[in-house]
Amino acid sequence: MSILFKTMPDFETALSSGKIHENLICKKIKTKYPKAFVEKGYCSGFDIFVPEQNIRVEVKQDFKSNHTNNYVVEAEFNGEPSALTASVADYWVFCDGQTDVWISPDALKRIVKNMKVAEFIAKGDKVSKKAYLVPKRIIKDNACLINE
Repeated sequence: MSILFKTMPDFETALSSGKIHENLICKKIKTKYPKAFVEKGYCSGFDIFVPEQNIRVEVKQDFKSNHTNNYVVEAEFNGEPSALTASVADYWVFCDGQTDVWISPDALKRIVKNMKVAEFIAKGDKVSKKAYLVPKRIIKDNACLINE
């Protein structure tokens, strides 16, 4: 099941779609680790926990990357550490509606280390965020797993 938006969705629509993708990724994980579950409510450090392996997974959907060829890797929101700088996940999964790319946060940090950060206010937000616009091919080249 893929959900694609022709325009940037509002926050509530994006959140709902994000929850759908968290559940889809969790369903895939459960084929090998049946005790895996999506965290209830808001958890800023990760989305899915896999008790059998003590692994935490962060799911990032980025449909706009299909047009920009960049994944957005957020590092700061409203002047506070977020996403990459606040994550306690062992893996991140980028979902673009066509491909799921698994990568470690350490690999992401190495990738963005010398990149310029972009600052912008995303649709649905009232305050700015700082993020890296990372070419998809670089993340795929450093991925630990790609599901297409």
